[in-house]
Amino acid sequence: MVVEIIAVGTELLLGGTANTDARDISQKLSELGLHVYFHTVVGDNPGRLTQALRIAKERSDILITTGGLGPTYDDLTKETIAACFGKKLVRHEEIWTRIQAYFDGIHRPLTPNNERQAFLPEGCVVFQNDWGTAPGCAFETGGKHVLMLPGPPRECLSMFEHCARPYLEKFSKESIVSRQVRIFGMGEAAVEYKLRAYMERQENPTVAPYAKEGEVMLRVTARAATPEAARAMTEPVVEELCRVLGDVVYGVDVDSLEARVLTLLRERGKTLALAESCTGGLIAGRLTEIPGASLVFRGGAVAYSDAAKTAMLGVSERLLGLYGAVSEPVALAMARGALVQMNADVAVAVTGLAGPDGDGSGTAPGTVCLALAARDAEPVVHTLLLGADRRRVRVAASGHALDMVRRHLLGL
Repeated sequence: MVVEIIAVGTELLLGGTANTDARDISQKLSELGLHVYFHTVVGDNPGRLTQALRIAKERSDILITTGGLGPTYDDLTKETIAACFGKKLVRHEEIWTRIQAYFDGIHRPLTPNNERQAFLPEGCVVFQNDWGTAPGCAFETGGKHVLMLPGPPRECLSMFEHCARPYLEKFSKESIVSRQVRIFGMGEAAVEYKLRAYMERQENPTVAPYAKEGEVMLRVTARAATPEAARAMTEPVVEELCRVLGDVVYGVDVDSLEARVLTLLRERGKTLALAESCTGGLIAGRLTEIPGASLVFRGGAVAYSDAAKTAMLGVSERLLGLYGAVSEPVALAMARGALVQMNADVAVAVTGLAGPDGDGSGTAPGTVCLALAARDAEPVVHTLLLGADRRRVRVAASGHALDMVRRHLLGL
């Protein structure tokens, strides 16, 4: 069956809000073996939404809309869909009671326009909203299935999982399982070149490369009658990819490089400290986004100036004067200082010139020095040339620092 997702909201067209609903729903639908052929985005305009719905009716079997179910004057998704499909809107007393109870529970006044949310197409399957006020729904007419979900991402995804997924499962004829092979230290072009012949031979499972920020991901996708059978089909493919690519693969089915590092630290009973200059706390930010990081992450020093490197990490003024802040000796002194100051097992330091301008010292913009110090191993120091794009330099440097920790922990 052909699925189309229609996202409603002028803010999506203006670029102020990313259309994450369509992305998330598409991923969930692929798990059910349902194929999304079209993504449509339309503003809060009944005429243009009607036009989009008429096109979707002709080419798609399942229409899923997001957004436009709220109480304000521009929330016209229900009214427009009902008119387009010849459905009458009726008030659902149970929904209205729940909306009233919701506002009582959060001690906010209930305005009259909230009653609009209790009106849904006659004969529909109601999707109860336990995460907000606007309910969703589904109905079938003329062989077409229409599902309406709220726009706020938390409400949309939760309602899909608990309400829309059970409704759609009856249409699923196969299961699709995707695995992720995560790579750091090899670019997309190099990965594709190394695996091109292998990928061209694959039909089921398929292998596709995706460039992520600072890394590459290979998606291995298999189709079978059951999720278990599909996953079993991916196993030999994933093993072969890991064998061919070697230690640039940092994980399979892991969320991120920082998540992999935290897992390795926990498994090995080690703690980590950071000393950051040009990354300005970016590495610490990546780590602390993950719940449970405090179990193994001691902390980090953002020592941006030379004076801060001396005061916070004990880097000598003589060393800074002799080699300059962007140098391997200073990076190593920073790492050793963090190791001692934060009483950690492993410490990594980053100092560099993020650019795009030079600093008058002759150091090329994009030069980054990284050092790792550990209580149970010899230090490791690298110098990288990462170009002159300031954001790219900082993101890449943070990734290389995390990868240094990963390699140390794995003995690579």
